Amino acid sequence: MGRHPTEELDALQQSLARTIGAHTQGNEDRAMPIPNVMFFRREAPTEPSLCQIEPSIVLVAQGAKRMLLGSEAYAYDTERFLITSLDVPANSQAVVASKEKPCLGLCLKLDLQVMADLIAHAGLPVPTERPGDRSVGIGHVTPRLLGSIQRLLDLLDEPASIPVLAPLIQREIHYRLLAGEQAAHLWQIASVGSQGHRISRAIDWLKLNFALPLRVDELAARVQMSTSTLNLHFRQLTTMSPLQYQKWLRLNEARRLMLNEGLDAATAAFDVGYESPSQFSREYSRLFGMPPKRDIVSLRRKAALGAQPGHASGAPPEHRADGG
Repeated sequence: MGRHPTEELDALQQSLARTIGAHTQGNEDRAMPIPNVMFFRREAPTEPSLCQIEPSIVLVAQGAKRMLLGSEAYAYDTERFLITSLDVPANSQAVVASKEKPCLGLCLKLDLQVMADLIAHAGLPVPTERPGDRSVGIGHVTPRLLGSIQRLLDLLDEPASIPVLAPLIQREIHYRLLAGEQAAHLWQIASVGSQGHRISRAIDWLKLNFALPLRVDELAARVQMSTSTLNLHFRQLTTMSPLQYQKWLRLNEARRLMLNEGLDAATAAFDVGYESPSQFSREYSRLFGMPPKRDIVSLRRKAALGAQPGHASGAPPEHRADGG
């Protein structure tokens, strides 16, 4: 006789926690050999930290986390997963975590092309419920979903099979998500021609061209929307306007250039499209809480501490798997 679903779920979560725990000793975030998979580990509750959320599913195998998008908070833990369908800036924090029992989980980046192909060819029923107004949602963890993810992680023990089997299992995971309670949320973005799909295309263009001057009416025409419709749906899904989103991309890229490539603030500002270093400094301080030079010194000091024995090291907040 089969196990009760709750027992099966508990066993799968414990297995995931063991796998993630074994691969994250001494690390906060670690990319896996399996494409699009990142593990995370937090050994204490954290303050909200800035991050960029790509289209992904975030699962917690042990502990609990919270995502803050605009004025809304999304709590997720071993019973609920976080799903995001657009690249959005947010704040993330570990809520339940300790050194003895760390918060452990994974982030699996979603492939919108795979979802669009499944919608077109897999015979999935069209969701009847209305999708939400945000690009972030919460779903309930099921044994079928965790079973698929466990089989994906099992490939860590047979790396030669990853190139062949990982895409097949990831496609299955996409299928289960599209057939689950968050289906409407994902169809909104992946269905070609939908408003959400057009916003996704607008975001893709902004990410590639953030250093260029932005005319919102030209961006709207590029994705076949009116300016007012673009502004409305862009703000609904990301909590910001296209111009605010461009500014966020510029400031984060400037931070990366200063931190990783050693550029000074003025050079970084010009490289990302600013014409005024003083304006850049004001907007940088508003986003990151301190002027560019002081912020970079602080980040480097934290990185040096993280490299010492006994300290967990991690990427700058905006480059983390899910920012927490």
